[in-house]
Amino acid sequence: MRAAAEVLSRPMRRRGKELERAIFEAALDQLTSGGFARLTMEGVAGAARTGKAALYRRWASKVELVIDALDSTLPRPDGTPDLGSARDELLLLVEGFVEAMDSRAGGAMQALMAELDHAQAEFFKDFIGQRVTEPTKIAILDILGRGAGRGEVRPGAVTPLVADVVPAMLLYRVKSGGRPIGLGYATELVDEVMVPLIRA
Repeated sequence: MRAAAEVLSRPMRRRGKELERAIFEAALDQLTSGGFARLTMEGVAGAARTGKAALYRRWASKVELVIDALDSTLPRPDGTPDLGSARDELLLLVEGFVEAMDSRAGGAMQALMAELDHAQAEFFKDFIGQRVTEPTKIAILDILGRGAGRGEVRPGAVTPLVADVVPAMLLYRVKSGGRPIGLGYATELVDEVMVPLIRA
C-alpha cells in the first residue's frame, strides 16, 4: 500500500500541452470545489501530479493561473448565424452562454464570481470584459443590426446600451448566485426583456 501511495504521489513526466491541460483541470477542479480563497499553487501542483516549480515557471500567481485556465477552456462566443429572426438569434446566443456556464470552466467561473469581493474582482475585470462581455455585446449588435435591416428591430435599439442588457443580466444572475441559469431563463430574458425593448 505504501509503495502504491508513493507512486501516485510522485510527479509525472509530462510536458507541453499535456502538462498544461492537467494543470488547468486541477485548477478548475480546486476552484469549483473549494473556491478561489482556498485554491493554492501547491494544491494545484499536487492534484496535477507535478512539481510546484512547473507552475511558477509560467504563472507568477494563482490569479494568472486561474485566468489562463478559464481562457483556455471556456467556450468562445462565435458569430451568430442569420436565422431570419432577431428573436431566434438572440435566443441562440443566450442559450450558448447558458451552455458555457454549464461547462466545467463555466462552473469554475460561477464559483469565482460568487466568491469575489470588489477588490478581488478588479483582478478579473479585464478578463471578463475581453472574454465574455465584449464578444457578447458585439454579437448582439450584429443581431440587432440585421434585425433593423429586416424591419423587425427599431433602428434606435441598435446601440451599445441596449447590447449591454443581456450580458449585464446574465452576469448579475451568475454573481448573485442561488438561482440557476437554465434554458428557461434564457427564453424569459429574450421574450420578456429583449423583444419588447427592440421591437420595431
